[in-house]
Formats: sequence, structure tokens, C-alpha cells
Amino acid sequence: MVTAALLKGLILGAGMIIPIGAQNSFILNQGIKRNHHILAATICIICDVLLISIGIFGGGKLISSNELLMLFITIGGILFLLIYGGMSFRSALRNQYHRVESVDKRPSRKMIIVTTFAVTLLNPHVYLDTIIILGSVGGTFEGEDRVAFAVGTILASVLWFYALAIAAAKLAPWLSRSKVQQTIDIIVGMIMFVVAYTLVDSLVTTLSQS
Repeated sequence: MVTAALLKGLILGAGMIIPIGAQNSFILNQGIKRNHHILAATICIICDVLLISIGIFGGGKLISSNELLMLFITIGGILFLLIYGGMSFRSALRNQYHRVESVDKRPSRKMIIVTTFAVTLLNPHVYLDTIIILGSVGGTFEGEDRVAFAVGTILASVLWFYALAIAAAKLAPWLSRSKVQQTIDIIVGMIMFVVAYTLVDSLVTTLSQS
């Protein structure tokens, strides 16, 4: 039974984490640039561990019921996604990928840490996936099964983010080609704008119902 709960957590966790979004796009870009990509992946995993644990072990209702907190997170997420998406489109339009960036011009470790936390914690979808959905399913288990389910979801996060960061770095010689990088930036920009639009739509719907 414990094994079944772990596998269920692994599969459901992967289903929540793998679909392309703000986090995955950011990790992919950092992997291509080989710029603190393992650090960024580790921060995403740490955030997942904390949020999944909060959801599964009882804190989900407290956060989801705080409308003011979710409002601030949503607005912050919209602004961040629009800015990040705009930067991606700007890079694509400039098309200066052939110019090798000097080490001094690359984002610092501190900037990568701040941006990774922002792209993770300012995205309400992260709370929906980890705290609400995984937390709700995990709450149906008891004792060791609940722990096993949590371990499974966390394992999915660890495997995915490290695999994505490492694979992007390994494929960097191909992925960093001018045309490929331009296409990736356009796709990333579109993803950021689409996610921002869904947040705006959700926010408008919520405010109209209140």
C-alpha cells in the first residue's frame, strides 16, 4: 500500500510539474546559458518540497482561504510574467545571440536566486498545483501512506528539475544556436504572456463574483 501511494504521488506530481510553464521555461533558459542552472533547479525543488508539505500535511486550507494574500500573489505574478515575457520578446527581436556574453554581463548568482524565487512564488498556479491539488489528494491518505505520497510527489520534482537543467546544459551547443535561441525566446515570451492572461482572467472573474 505504501508503494502504491508513492507511485501515485510520483505520477500525479509529474503531471503537475512537467507541463511547460514559467518555472520550466526559466530553468530551460538557464540550462542553455549554463548559468547557475543547478542552483535554480535546486531552489525550485526546495519551494516544491515546502509547498507540497504544507498542502499535504494540513496548511492548504489556511493559505487558499486567505483571499488578500492570493490577490497580492496574483497581481505580483501578472506583473512579473509580463516583464519577463517582454524581456524574452525583446531578446528575440534584437537577435544578438551570435554575440558571446562576457562573464561580467551574465546574471549574478544573487540575481538568479531572486528571479527563481520570483518565477516560482509569484505564480499562483504553483500554489494551485502543489498546495490545493496535491494537498487535497495527499489528505486522503493516512499515516505512512500520506508520507509515501508526499515523498513520491517530491521525487517527481527532484527528477524533473534536475533532468531539465542538466539536459538543457548538455544540449546547449545546439540549443544556443541563434535561430534556436530566438525561437525559444519567442516561445518563452508567449508562455509568459498566456499565463499572465489566464491570471488576469481569473482575477477579473474572482473580483466580479465578490
